[in-house]
Amino acid sequence: MKRSFLPKHIQWLLATGFLVLLLMSVLRLVFLNVFTPPSGSLPMPYAQSLFLGLRYDARMVSIACLLLLILGCFPALTPFGSKQGKRLFKCLWCILLLITGIFYAVDFANYAYLNERLNAGLLNYVADTGTSLNMIWETYPVIKIVLVLTVTMVVIMWLIERLYRIINRQTGGPTRRTKTICSVAFFLLFGLLIFGRIGQYPLRWSDAFSLGNDYASNVALNPFQSFFSSLRFRKSTYDIEKVRKAYPLMARYLGIDHPDSTTLNYTRTVKPDTILATPLNVVIILCESFSSYKSSMHGNPLNTTPYFAEMCREGVFFSRCFTPSYGTARGVWTTVTGIPDVGLAKTSSRNPNAVNQHTIMNDFAGYEKFYFIGGSLSWANIRGMLTNNIQGLRVYEQDDFTAKKVDVWGISDKNLFLEANKVFAQQKKPFISIIQTAGNHRPYTIPEEDLEAFTLLNPTQDSLKQFGFESQEEYNAFRYTDYAYRKFMAAARQEDYFEHTVFVFVGDHGIGGDVGDMFPQAWSGELSSQHVPLLFYAPAVLSPAEYDFSVSQADVLPTVAGLCKISYTNTTLGRDLLHPFIQQDTTVQAAFIYNPDKRRIGMIKGDLFFSYGMEGQLREQVYSMTGNDPVNLSDSLRTSYYQLTEAWYQTARYLLLNNKTK
Repeated sequence: MKRSFLPKHIQWLLATGFLVLLLMSVLRLVFLNVFTPPSGSLPMPYAQSLFLGLRYDARMVSIACLLLLILGCFPALTPFGSKQGKRLFKCLWCILLLITGIFYAVDFANYAYLNERLNAGLLNYVADTGTSLNMIWETYPVIKIVLVLTVTMVVIMWLIERLYRIINRQTGGPTRRTKTICSVAFFLLFGLLIFGRIGQYPLRWSDAFSLGNDYASNVALNPFQSFFSSLRFRKSTYDIEKVRKAYPLMARYLGIDHPDSTTLNYTRTVKPDTILATPLNVVIILCESFSSYKSSMHGNPLNTTPYFAEMCREGVFFSRCFTPSYGTARGVWTTVTGIPDVGLAKTSSRNPNAVNQHTIMNDFAGYEKFYFIGGSLSWANIRGMLTNNIQGLRVYEQDDFTAKKVDVWGISDKNLFLEANKVFAQQKKPFISIIQTAGNHRPYTIPEEDLEAFTLLNPTQDSLKQFGFESQEEYNAFRYTDYAYRKFMAAARQEDYFEHTVFVFVGDHGIGGDVGDMFPQAWSGELSSQHVPLLFYAPAVLSPAEYDFSVSQADVLPTVAGLCKISYTNTTLGRDLLHPFIQQDTTVQAAFIYNPDKRRIGMIKGDLFFSYGMEGQLREQVYSMTGNDPVNLSDSLRTSYYQLTEAWYQTARYLLLNNKTK
């Protein structure tokens, strides 16, 4: 056989590396086929996205090949010089393929659920391994995934062995000098592929978002690039100089009566002008994954929440409420503390330095305090955060109820409401309570006991996709939440406490998806996962009203305290939305948006959504909230939006660690 110019172990590296690169490219094509672009999205730059993706894949393969190239330079470890070397190389490829398979399996599942590629934020769930594994088992075809992964690995390893035998049949080989030159040359080649480009700066994760199309960006990324690039944002702190610089703007925005930039005073002591003869009870319902674009209030043709829409017409409804960020733990945190959870990867509830937080719930003096959840609070240190900071809190969990567990999330939402209603009906003192639902969440369980009263509907797949749903299971689970609200309100109306209770409904977050023609394209992407309803419902107390200015999940408790006419101390970023200060001054009507996975922060104010990348990583984006026409900001307006966004972000980072209970 003709003498080879390349050393055998380099030939094998190139062949196996190309095989893995081909596998990753096939998986990208599978991604394209399984996860199609949202309707009405910008034109997809296929060539650019696929080429950029190939560069990301080549980087990952080159890292592996470079390590194996270095190992192969040692005579005792070369795969064509010793049996031990061959076994070592095959073992390493097997491990790398297993890691690759696991990363892609988790990545595809993560995207199917959240419309986001795998990122370090998923490590939040490692601390709650039991619950997370149960949810995965009940939601995904785990056995099929394992079988596909196993078969794929067997085939690839067979091909790697086959390539080894073909190369090993070659006789002779290059000279020592040629081997050295080849080793150096391929070392440089792999190094160049890892760097990603010829230039001063390496290929970065953020380059994917220069395509100007979220879907194209996700197609270009692979799970390794998105995951490891987000790891460096896991630690968070604050810059005191930036906080002081932002203070004057925030003092005006928050309505601080006695601003002090030296002590950084954010305290507002609020005293009511009147006192209610009969104290109002408060029931705050944290609605799991309550995406506004999927609901009836915003004209979704599938009419998923007709009862809730009816309540919105009878209550005080804020149609432009936004959660600062995505995730249940972040939603609970923001609602209870009034501070956007701007932790970079781990949620603030897990941060020992942030465990001590002031909350307005403690200002409800003489009130009983409750927290209801259908499952367990043993996740994300939520139990510790709540019980550490809310004085006298009584927690009701799965084991405290007579209703049976239906899935990993505990009892059904309907039964959770009915169990809470029994507790409320027995109270002799006023109370404030939070009820956290979970049914509108994979695995989207509809209890068998409700299948007679609750009718399952089966729209076509085309209709489901067009109006924001991935499956009939998700669609019916969303409808079931409306059914549960109806049952709760019907039961509550039969009790004496109903006439003196403010029911507050707010989404813990939404689910990112295709808003279709229901909203302008500005609402797609991150806003679709953060736009939620906010309803204050008390027919005997509140006159119906609807407001369309932008508000935040952080505003819930101050607004409730204002409605209940109690004295309270506010030390954070939430504000009373019904106070004349907010109602009459459009310049302070805004909502802050934080996306740790894309490393973007932004502000919704008026009819514009302005955002940019943290630490200069990503370009500025400006969208109209009312149409799809391009927006051109004047320099002064751009500066105004940037300063307010930066002020919110820096202040939130500071307050997370400086909002301790006095």
